[in-house]
Amino acid sequence: MAFDEVFDVIVIGGGHAGCEAASAAARLGSTTALVTLNLDLIGQMSCNPAIGGIAKGHLVREIDALGGIMARVIDRTGIQFRLLNRSRGPAVQSPRAQADRALYRKEMRATLESTPNLELRQGMVVDLLVRQGRIQGVVMQDGRRMAAKAVIIAAGTFLNGLVHTGRRTYTAGRAGEPASIELAETLKRLGFPVGRLKTGTPPRLDGRTIDWSAFESQDADESPVAFSFSTDRIDQPQIKCYIGYTTNSLHEAIRENLHESPLYSGQIKGTGPRYCPSIEDKVVKFADKQRHQLFLEPEGHDTNEVYLNGFSTSMPAGMQQRFVRMISGLEETQIIRPGYAIEYDFVDPRELGADLQCRRVPGLFHAGQVNGTTGYEEAACQGLLAGINAARRVQGRSAFRLGREESYIGVLVDDLIRQGVDEPYRIFTSRAEYRLALRHDNADARLRRYGRELGLVGDQDWERFNQRRDRIAKIETALHATKLKKSDTAYRAASEAMGGIDLGDSIALSDLAKRSGATPDMIFRLLPHDVQTTTDRSDLEGALADNLYSGYITAQKAVVERLRHHDSAVIPARLNFRELNGLSHEMVERLERVRPRTFGEARNIPGLTAAALSTLFVSLSITSEAA
Repeated sequence: MAFDEVFDVIVIGGGHAGCEAASAAARLGSTTALVTLNLDLIGQMSCNPAIGGIAKGHLVREIDALGGIMARVIDRTGIQFRLLNRSRGPAVQSPRAQADRALYRKEMRATLESTPNLELRQGMVVDLLVRQGRIQGVVMQDGRRMAAKAVIIAAGTFLNGLVHTGRRTYTAGRAGEPASIELAETLKRLGFPVGRLKTGTPPRLDGRTIDWSAFESQDADESPVAFSFSTDRIDQPQIKCYIGYTTNSLHEAIRENLHESPLYSGQIKGTGPRYCPSIEDKVVKFADKQRHQLFLEPEGHDTNEVYLNGFSTSMPAGMQQRFVRMISGLEETQIIRPGYAIEYDFVDPRELGADLQCRRVPGLFHAGQVNGTTGYEEAACQGLLAGINAARRVQGRSAFRLGREESYIGVLVDDLIRQGVDEPYRIFTSRAEYRLALRHDNADARLRRYGRELGLVGDQDWERFNQRRDRIAKIETALHATKLKKSDTAYRAASEAMGGIDLGDSIALSDLAKRSGATPDMIFRLLPHDVQTTTDRSDLEGALADNLYSGYITAQKAVVERLRHHDSAVIPARLNFRELNGLSHEMVERLERVRPRTFGEARNIPGLTAAALSTLFVSLSITSEAA
């Protein structure tokens, strides 16, 4: 068979999964081609121009710890950094950054173009070349044939993409770009079980037509928390975002026009993301709410375009304009790009192994939305894993896998390949049994050694990690070794700072740090001087989080082990899940739909969280004891 070009690895798609996959495979020494429809749109942020968020920020930190590129790119292009959940425990705090959309795309392309062994190619893949059950390469729409020992499909929403705006529909991968229909048909021809999902996006507004004084401003953090462990500081100017609200009159107008929504007319068949509902869904499903929160997020320093976060819609374009103007502050606002919904094909991820390789076609890997996930971060971590394993396969090396006890990436992949999806999958901290140990700040301690062993972490970053690890160890040693006695001035100062409470005859700094009212600043002042001189804020907070959660982590591991050893426990047929304290409405809905007969069956229900399983397990234990 004649080929126009020959590579070790071909990556189909230039989105967030494709970028990580191509970068990893090439840096691991495999000649790699990234093939995408439009080279100018590599790293495109199709929806919200932001990286991170609850649990998503953890994924980006893990990508960075393993040697991926997303964290470095957002650190260079982020225009509003915020650490979410600051008022809550360290385990659920998570970084997020609004990006300059155009700059992110430019920086991502520059990063890829400077990567050795990586070639960029523009065009559409229409067929996969499979011989004797193994992948051999791809066929382009223009007739070119490219050979490869491994192929990664990271096609996003392009597989049989269908855009909806009111009653108008047209094939597209994103608005303005063609759908990948032939490749989708190829996957079906090869026997892959294919389903249909849906996502959407809100209208973009002209910032010059917005009355900004009508909205509450939201500033960036004074001290930005970077995503990459290799970033020393954030240099680019930061912007304000703004918070607004919908109104009752708007809700009524939407209800009166639901027949125009393809979501409610039956036009859309695919299942949408539960956790990112359209404004139509919000108005219908949360009818008791008087208003819904909106975020106005500028898309960059050099554009007037504003993303109306929280207002995803597929209503007719003219109706969107009318609805937007019913929001206080947007009475004169002009829509630049209407919102839309898009349906697309995905392949059942239970076809994959933990290395994201297809069992049906060895050498073929899937990453991103083709596996039923939603979100840039979920896509990127799959792309990184697929790129690593594609390169290792070509090189005759063993597959690289991550466990759910050591990473959110491991949780995500295990959920996908074991449970499959019945709606677009999004990562949450509640999905992880070991979430107290899987913090964003300790991703390097958990995963950096893997990145080094794989060959994705260079000497400078490795040395930087070792220095940070040693500093944290020094702090932890000091926390346990430093004891305050009742006669000490430091003891009295600490007691007064915490409301004059009695701390006993003496107290170790490690125990004091766990007390309510103890702050990082207080603990820092009580550390020995030689430790203070080498300690920065992030190191101290990491050490304090390790100290705070140490006992909980031990207990959490014991609970998880008990869960695994009780799969045969019978669930009473008449058990009313709604009466179980601690189960959310969503978890109850999933349990009622399946009606599992045993605890093991419940553990295999897609989307059932570890917390929900723990609640069910406790209930079954109590029921068993009562019997």
